[in-house]
Amino acid sequence: MKNFNFKTPTNIKEATKLISSRATFLAGGMTLLPAMKLRLAAYSDLINIKKIKKLSGIKVSSKSLKIGSTTTHATVASSKEVVKSIPSLALLAGGIGDPQVRNRGTIGGSIANNDPAADYPSACLALNATIHTNKRKISADKFFVGMFETDLKKGELIESVEFEIPEKSAYSKFPNPASRYAIVGVYVAKLKKEVRVAITGVESFVFRCKKLEEALTGSFSSSSIDNINISSKGFNADIHASAEYRAHIIKVMTKKAVSNC
Repeated sequence: MKNFNFKTPTNIKEATKLISSRATFLAGGMTLLPAMKLRLAAYSDLINIKKIKKLSGIKVSSKSLKIGSTTTHATVASSKEVVKSIPSLALLAGGIGDPQVRNRGTIGGSIANNDPAADYPSACLALNATIHTNKRKISADKFFVGMFETDLKKGELIESVEFEIPEKSAYSKFPNPASRYAIVGVYVAKLKKEVRVAITGVESFVFRCKKLEEALTGSFSSSSIDNINISSKGFNADIHASAEYRAHIIKVMTKKAVSNC
């Protein structure tokens, strides 16, 4: 790991003033620090945002659940507010990595990193989330744009993630047994106006499956997707699963999620 300066601002304005082309924000560091240790990334300055109080916490209203960007996975998993309003989100958070990761990793860091197999991006898409930054509001449908790539601009900081509270929802994951990342993860949400199905671990970044959404809109039951054909074209293929196997597991996980709603 190369040398760097470690800075700890106490508010958002101070944090954004410190950003530069050779600096980056640090929250949990679950991806950033290993990348720096392996010299896959190098920065002159790490801007620690964990001390900014405005960026943590959970708030619930009648229509939405807002979670501060530096809120840890463990906090989301154990939050009474989350368990009551969107229990599937609490279960998702509790299934991320191991206790060390869950107690250090943050929701904002996860979606900003946008790993192809991360869990939270599927929750954002399925629950019609809005990502609040220090400059604007971004719909989840427009936020995830490529592998490890989002719509965030340089110096833009995620402040919170606001999820629509669904009528029903469930997340079902077929995990890598070592990392707990999703080989295939399917988040199904029945919202007031629509049904959303978000899939992670299958392509270069999270996506919605229109075929499954249309079938479940017609009949919200696991049997409604029996005759749906999922093409494996463009799907990931690696030592853990072929593209064809991932296509098969999508239907299996979707059925399981619908049954758990």
